[in-house]
Amino acid sequence: MKSPLALSCALAFACVVAIAAEAPEPKRFAVALEAKKMHEECERIEAGGIRAYSWKSDTPVDFNIHYHREPEVFYPVKRAAMRGDGGTFTAKTGEDYCWMWSAREKPAKIEGRIDPK
Repeated sequence: MKSPLALSCALAFACVVAIAAEAPEPKRFAVALEAKKMHEECERIEAGGIRAYSWKSDTPVDFNIHYHREPEVFYPVKRAAMRGDGGTFTAKTGEDYCWMWSAREKPAKIEGRIDPK
């Protein structure tokens, strides 16, 4: 017969493993965009989910965080002609959110990360 302490430890360990299995992985990316092309990093985020993000580009690009509810597209974050940005994004509703970068007249090299908090 196992002691109550051993059972409690085993249960706690199982909970930690289950939570870790559900936690999203950090995303790191590095992309080279041709002029007038775009790149997206998308993932499902439930209401209240938080992501910290940061990125930089060697030339100005347009940046947004968006989601689709056909036929409309919603932009909680939208910036023009940026060489970098970062912050914390909190989902107000559960959606498939996309971080999107669009090269302007010149090619762009972009690198960054999106991390769960």
